[in-house]
Amino acid sequence: MHPATVTIEALTAERIRAAEGELAALLQDAVHDGASVGFLPPLAAADATHWWRGAAEESERGARTVWGAHGGDERVLGVVSLVRAGSANQRHRGDISKLLVHTSARGRGLGRRLLATAEAAAADSGLRLLVLDTETGSAAEGLYRSAGWTRAGVIPGYAQGPDGRLLATTYYYKALG
Repeated sequence: MHPATVTIEALTAERIRAAEGELAALLQDAVHDGASVGFLPPLAAADATHWWRGAAEESERGARTVWGAHGGDERVLGVVSLVRAGSANQRHRGDISKLLVHTSARGRGLGRRLLATAEAAAADSGLRLLVLDTETGSAAEGLYRSAGWTRAGVIPGYAQGPDGRLLATTYYYKALG
């Protein structure tokens, strides 16, 4: 996959549903490779599919936007979500969620492009603040720092790792223009 041959586009709820098997496989790939994205390995296909069905429902309600990256063969190589805050006093912000890049497509800047796409769309929609969390010490932290995100703090024991250990998470934020 050459980066120039990858297209990133917002996925409608219908497109998410149509690609739920492929999206479930992407989520399984990330979890099985150690990504701390709310699941523990082994992640069953049915559980991954169920999560994407919920994401499609959130997309339909306007609470979540999902962008997918695909190559010339139309295979989904990565995704990122923007989840809008639901509280009346927080409608100026959103959360970046489920930034996933298939293991076969990593190391080519796709995660950075997906993140930039979500950030630009958030700014264009009037959001002024984005937040996210990631496992402390993960490779993702380097991406977020180099993309201009500010570390807000660490919460110890936030999520359980595959071996049962409790892992810390680091929260980041980014103010938008």
